[in-house]
Amino acid sequence: MKLEGGCYCGKVRYQAEGEPMLKAQCHCRECQYITGGAPNMFIVMPQDGFKYTKGAAKPFTRSDLERPVTREFCPDCGTHLVTRPQRPVVVVKVGSLDDPKQFGAPQMAIFTIDKQPFHQIPDGLPTFERMPQR
Repeated sequence: MKLEGGCYCGKVRYQAEGEPMLKAQCHCRECQYITGGAPNMFIVMPQDGFKYTKGAAKPFTRSDLERPVTREFCPDCGTHLVTRPQRPVVVVKVGSLDDPKQFGAPQMAIFTIDKQPFHQIPDGLPTFERMPQR
């Protein structure tokens, strides 16, 4: 699969190629900050298939967490593009894709312990209070 996307203002662009490792929705409180309150839809892609093709994203890593992720944003418009956990993958944000329909549907909902009453989870979707065990 080849994904292309970028930020709202168009100054940062990326490509992600490879086999998607996971398609999910995250309800964690951190993602709610990023999305404006909704769950975050994402596709986990191989790190070696990801590259920025225009501009550069600004990384942000919280210093108060035991195992923080690094989130990457457009430095101008603030669009959240990807997250880099402490593993060799890139978590691509569906809202930044040129064609969000490529997402299809989530395979699971994670961090439902932080789910808000107004969040919707499709019927029958596997749910996990935190991350499922690998």
